[in-house]
Amino acid sequence: MNPAAAATASAVIFVRLGMVLAISFLEAPLKFRAPGVTIPVGLGIGRLVFRALNTVEAALAAVAIVAVVAGGAPAGVSWLTAAVAVLLAAQLAVVRPRLNRRSDRVLAGEDLPRSRGHLWYVALELAKVVALIALGVGLVRF
Repeated sequence: MNPAAAATASAVIFVRLGMVLAISFLEAPLKFRAPGVTIPVGLGIGRLVFRALNTVEAALAAVAIVAVVAGGAPAGVSWLTAAVAVLLAAQLAVVRPRLNRRSDRVLAGEDLPRSRGHLWYVALELAKVVALIALGVGLVRF
């Protein structure tokens, strides 16, 4: 693989990994423990934060895909790049719309039980983290 493309993709992947870890596994659960943060306020903040995270993730994914394709990456790197993109697409196209509809209901005042949709989002997020680590490590070798 072209060293410049590998360096670009690697940097983008590790920045993205850091963002996902910080937001999904640190900020998201902690905001609900802050004094005065109600479920509706936390959901409102979460929607804004995750919309921004996912927008940046999509942009970084596009940069990584271009670098991997242009750099002549081996099949393993290409497959991991595709896997990470598919995981993000599943979150954005399948899970997030359901979570948004549910949070709309909570923000409208409905009292709902805990959401299983969040568990699906977290499961996909964990899989994405593992794939991002594997991809980043795979790219560093070039």
